[in-house]
Formats: sequence, C-alpha cells, structure tokens
Amino acid sequence: MYEKTILVVDDEPRTREGLKRMLEKWADGRYLILTASNGIDALERMKNDKIHILLTDIRMPELTGLQFLKKAKMLNSSVVSIIFSAYPEFDYAQQAIELGVVGYLVKPIEKRQLIETLETAIDLSIKNERADVMEKVMDDKLVRVLEKQTADHSPIQEAIQFIDRHLHQDLSLKNVADHIHLNPSYFSVLFKEQTEMTFSDYVMRRRMQRAKELLITTSLPISDVAEACGYKTTKYFIKVFKHYEGVTPNVYRKTQG
Repeated sequence: MYEKTILVVDDEPRTREGLKRMLEKWADGRYLILTASNGIDALERMKNDKIHILLTDIRMPELTGLQFLKKAKMLNSSVVSIIFSAYPEFDYAQQAIELGVVGYLVKPIEKRQLIETLETAIDLSIKNERADVMEKVMDDKLVRVLEKQTADHSPIQEAIQFIDRHLHQDLSLKNVADHIHLNPSYFSVLFKEQTEMTFSDYVMRRRMQRAKELLITTSLPISDVAEACGYKTTKYFIKVFKHYEGVTPNVYRKTQG
C-alpha cells in the first residue's frame, strides 16, 4: 500500500520520464509515481485514481498548467500542487499562488529543491486529509462540549480526557466517577449539567466518532474497529453503528473512504 500518489504532468517525454525515475528512486516504494502527457490525460487519471500531489508544467498544449490546476481542484479540492517551467514566469507564479500551489520550480529542476518542495507538499497533503476526515466525522454536540471545557483540571474535563483515552475499554459511569474521585450520582448530574448530554450519550457519540475515523483512515477489519471502540461483539457494534449512522460500517467505509 502506497502512502501517497504523485502525478507528474509534462508534454515532454524526456522531462516526464526523467522526473519519474528521479522520484521513484527517492520514494523507495513509499509513494506511487504516475505520469500524464497533458492536462486532459491528467484529469482522466484523476477521475480513476486518488492523486495526492500534482507536479505539472505551466506550458502545455490543449490545457495550460494553470487551466489544468483549476479543473483539478474541482475534481479534488485537497490535492496539493507544484508547478515548473523552463522560464521564471512570475505572472504565472502569482496566479498559481492563488490556486494554492506550494512550489514553483524552474527547469532544469535541481533534485534537492524538488525533494524539499515535495516534502512540503506531502506534509500539507497529510494536514488536508486530516481536516477532511475531521469534517466527515464531526459531531456538532461533541464540538460544543469540547468548546465549553476550557477550565484547567475541572472534574468534567478530566473525565472527558479519561473517556477519550479509554474508548477501547469498558467505560461505566461508576469507573469514570471513581477515577475523578466523585460520587457516581453527583458525577452523573454534573456531567449532564456541563455537557447538556448524559454520560452514556457522550460515550456512544465519542465511540461512533472514533469508529468513523478508523473506517475512513484505515483498512482494519470491522471486528477490529469494534474492539478499538469498546464493543465486545462485532454484531452489537454493527447494530449500534447502523442505528446512529443509518448504514452499516461497511457501507459507510465504501461511501466515505
């Protein structure tokens, strides 16, 4: 399994294949390096393959690099782009910055500069993916709870931190109350008062959020996802997940992954 896919777009075969060889040697199997001879071919590639990083020439027939990038962003808003050219075309560079391009390289491309720019692009791609995942799994009620918990070392904040660290374990109201040295009945009232939801509702929502995150970002079997989220049986986990999301974990993974 490759960590990222990089697409090199250039109408000059020698440059295109040279960059591919250079990147494959550097990647050492971590990243998949694909090529396209023009913007139209590259867009077709993007319809069939998940592309994380684009490395494209500015001047190409049929579609210029900038025209291609605009269309590419429409297909995949999280793709990270690097452009290059035989000339330092600063007008193009300014437009490219507006499109979110992270680097502008001038041919002949120096290997060290290319690798440094690619590493910056990969870091940004990872951040974009994390943001995309968080947006997909976000639970508005949980967000409001976390926004409220600003006081340092408050009992409920400590309880929430304990819950988040132990989602894979049995989480009864009593064992969490014991951890923060509160009477279970008082803890139950205080938790609902400060979070506007019951303890059991919070734990369930937090487990579902974690499950969705794992389903999107990993290829773990459903049984392992269930265990990681504190469910003793896969069957019960699937039942709860379907009740909460309206679809089974497998369907969710296929549609959101």
